[in-house]
Amino acid sequence: MTKDIGHYIGGERVAGKSGRFADVYNPNTGEVQARVALANAEEMAAAVENARAAQPAWAAKNPQVRARVFFKFLELVAKEKEALAELLSIEHGKTVPDSHGDIQRGVEVCEFVCGIPHLLKGEFTEGAGPGIDMYSMRQPLGVVAGITPFNFPAMIPMWKFAPAIACGNAFILKPSERDPSVPMRLAELMLEAGLPAGILNVVNGDKEAVDAILDDPVIQAVGFVGSTPIAEYVYTRGTAASKRVQCFGGAKNHMIIMPDADLDQAVDALIGAGYGSAGERCMAISVAVPVGEKTADALVEKLIPRVESLRIGPSSDREADLGPLVNAQALERVRGYVDLGVEEGAALRVDGRDFAMQGYEDGYFMGGCLFDNVTPDMKIYKEEIFGPVLSVVRAKTYEDAIALPLNHEYGNGVAIYTRDGDAARDFCSRINIGMVGVNVPIPVPLAYHTFGGWKRSSFGDLNQHGTDSIRFYTRTKTVTSRWPSGMKEGAEFVIPTMS
Repeated sequence: MTKDIGHYIGGERVAGKSGRFADVYNPNTGEVQARVALANAEEMAAAVENARAAQPAWAAKNPQVRARVFFKFLELVAKEKEALAELLSIEHGKTVPDSHGDIQRGVEVCEFVCGIPHLLKGEFTEGAGPGIDMYSMRQPLGVVAGITPFNFPAMIPMWKFAPAIACGNAFILKPSERDPSVPMRLAELMLEAGLPAGILNVVNGDKEAVDAILDDPVIQAVGFVGSTPIAEYVYTRGTAASKRVQCFGGAKNHMIIMPDADLDQAVDALIGAGYGSAGERCMAISVAVPVGEKTADALVEKLIPRVESLRIGPSSDREADLGPLVNAQALERVRGYVDLGVEEGAALRVDGRDFAMQGYEDGYFMGGCLFDNVTPDMKIYKEEIFGPVLSVVRAKTYEDAIALPLNHEYGNGVAIYTRDGDAARDFCSRINIGMVGVNVPIPVPLAYHTFGGWKRSSFGDLNQHGTDSIRFYTRTKTVTSRWPSGMKEGAEFVIPTMS
């Protein structure tokens, strides 16, 4: 019998009350393995009220006490990491080793927030004026929320809830309904680690739940990761409701290969960054830009056999390079883009559309695809495909190559492969992209730096993790203090100045 997944509210799993459910599939077999409840506005309001009631006592805790919860949480995740990775893989489809990476990058943000006593320290100025001291403090917002995507069901929830909770907020997590089990389990582990009930609530749902978050006046801030159209919708509706909002959307990440680059290294980078996790990640390299025909011909010649020999397998195959796509709709969408690329006139050098996994014929598997001679006017270049498809756009010169990411609407990640320090320095200085790699194909910053794109890859002023996350989940209060012994007699009618 198919199991039902409800919500996690007030420190316990509760059944959904709306009567609406979404199917959770096993991407390897195409079978329905669970049903997840889809919350209505009333259920969301109940979770928010639970969080609102619990938050003041949590905020009053010493920051070091809050940090100890995360130290314990890290211990529990380490003990359960294999089970978590297997649970993640069976719902998402990425391989178990890839799932370990998903979990690890979330864990690193939890490690970062263990330093919350230091991160929350304000500033102090003694003698800012006659007998006047001035200091600032960072205080939590109250109840905040995160809306997270299917492609990183462990990492991105932790990126959101860890800094928010460490800062003293209560958190409402609305994960993807496609793979909800790992976020639910993480919430249970946080409770086991000592987090008070109600501080982390997981409410599963669809657009109705999202709109309830955006409209609820108690929720002070919302973080989102997903597609650009929905990111823009969340940002617009959330800010209209006077919330603090950060939204991260789509990407079209380029990798420029200069004539002096080590081609073998560049090919290794493109294979891993383009086809890992079946291309279902916002930092995947989906456009290779070789500079010069000689470089392009040599690159494509090396890429073809590597793409053809990609090892595709079920998520349980630890030797597989990639597993299935997340569901039938994703598979149909990616195949549709490949069909479109052929219609647009791109040269399909490797065609993975008809790949079938023996013994898993009903799974959502697709082979790697490689396009050559893609041009900037094609939809397969303009739009995010989110699948195992790499496009080669040939550039005559370095200036032609850098113009491609400079002029693209997305600005998430970009990379350059070169031995020339001057070219790399110029590239890093001029490029209008949020995350840049120099001989690094997936330039995802570590937890103590900040993650975020530019242009239509990001909406809002502050990024994820790093010190930006502490700023996002707190307000700064500045106190100007003077005690009677230093006070002048008589009324003062002017604003204090530095004179």
